[in-house]
Amino acid sequence: MTIVAVPTGDTGHRFTRGGRDIRVRVQEVAGGAGDGHVLVFGEPADNCLVRVHSRCLYGEALGSQDCDCGPELAKALDRIQDEGAGVLVYLEQEGRGCGLVAKAHGYRESERSGADTFTSYERLGLPADARTYTHAATSLLGLGLSRVRLLTNNPDKVAALTAAGIAVTAVPLATTPLSDRAAQYLEAKRQRRGHWIPTDTSSWESQAALLDRPEPQPHGRN
Repeated sequence: MTIVAVPTGDTGHRFTRGGRDIRVRVQEVAGGAGDGHVLVFGEPADNCLVRVHSRCLYGEALGSQDCDCGPELAKALDRIQDEGAGVLVYLEQEGRGCGLVAKAHGYRESERSGADTFTSYERLGLPADARTYTHAATSLLGLGLSRVRLLTNNPDKVAALTAAGIAVTAVPLATTPLSDRAAQYLEAKRQRRGHWIPTDTSSWESQAALLDRPEPQPHGRN
């Protein structure tokens, strides 16, 4: 890969999506570009909308209907555009932090055994979820944000930002599963990781105890 010298200074420019314009600035996430990027839309202030999102090549770029990653990201961006300001922290944590090849192995094992992908990862000797959110929290604090409305169904993200000293109001994202496989994945996230899935009958408040869980420790990638 060719190494280039990236200019410094303001990156602000117009961003058009769905026929609507919004200004955006881009910077590397705390930890460096290899860990992700921060997209600052408009002029966000305390208590703005924030989405902390991990890369999913299948769901975002390739239009896979096997997960809810693409629809969640789209809905989060819709909300940010509606308000005219917000932050997207896009983390390079493909395959729940284990990488795309590990993700493919997990899918293959799930097809073979019928198990959910969390169980499949564990059978392959991988952590069920190796993602961490320390760099995301540091990046948000670096923007001067001490209170955020976090667009998420994942209590681990709420817990990580809260542990870093950020006051978090969770704003769950309701998405419609695009396939039976996606519906099964949502149920596995609810059962295995305590995600609040707005399509079921439980309330976010019923998951409050999960918010006290410490952030998962990082694991090496295979």
